[in-house]
Amino acid sequence: MVKKKLHDIIFTTETRSGKFFDLALMVTIILSIIVVMLDSIASIHNGYGNILFIAEWIFTILFTIEYSLRIITTHKKMRYIFSFYGIIDLLAILPTYISLFLYGYQYLIIIRVLRLLRIFRILKLYRFIGASSHLVESLRGSRHKIAVFLSAVMAVVVVMGAAMYLIEGPEHGFHSIPESIYWAIITLTTVGYGDITPLTPLGKTLAAMVMILGYSIIAVPTGIITAELSKRNQATKDEDVTCQECRCDTHDKDANYCKVCGKELGL
Repeated sequence: MVKKKLHDIIFTTETRSGKFFDLALMVTIILSIIVVMLDSIASIHNGYGNILFIAEWIFTILFTIEYSLRIITTHKKMRYIFSFYGIIDLLAILPTYISLFLYGYQYLIIIRVLRLLRIFRILKLYRFIGASSHLVESLRGSRHKIAVFLSAVMAVVVVMGAAMYLIEGPEHGFHSIPESIYWAIITLTTVGYGDITPLTPLGKTLAAMVMILGYSIIAVPTGIITAELSKRNQATKDEDVTCQECRCDTHDKDANYCKVCGKELGL
């Protein structure tokens, strides 16, 4: 009974406790990512390194408990372990343990940002709210897709920024993960101020990949909203037309005149 209840809380969003668990998990993931970012800043690390170290281990223990509970409560353990989310959940806790033996791997816990993809489950909780304007309706209707798209972009820039920080390091101008994320954002958006540039061959290769990816994702938000606009317009055309004279609303979709009074529809 307890196992089933835990399973419903961890893996479903239909219950109130399940929704609360997902929201609490998202907040915890975000806080743990902030801790990693702050720890990469030299001034903060020197002043609050011990506090951040303790906080990181607290988050790691919490995520380890959560990962263990997911394995224990799921009915198909191997399926979860080797699933996309299962692998991401494992990668989110491994770097902290590896850092006990190999220095520098602790910064790879920034991969926890990929766990934010669980927002897919949370977004399903919200219902569409109608509006009078087609543009507003389209923006509202596509907000979930746009939110997921922005979450994916944020995940990419954080991971790419952290990777560039590890590759180039302070000696090449990448003094912290936030500064490296700043580089990833201006590179991905094709702004390219040039104030921070990679110097190593591997860093330049990664930069090229980010540039190409930037061109690939620029049109995505426009496409999402345009598709939603088209869908809304088509839905409006398919609606039954009400005659303004006799109020009959049972006409065929291609009818031009009212079948009851003969008045031209749409006038």
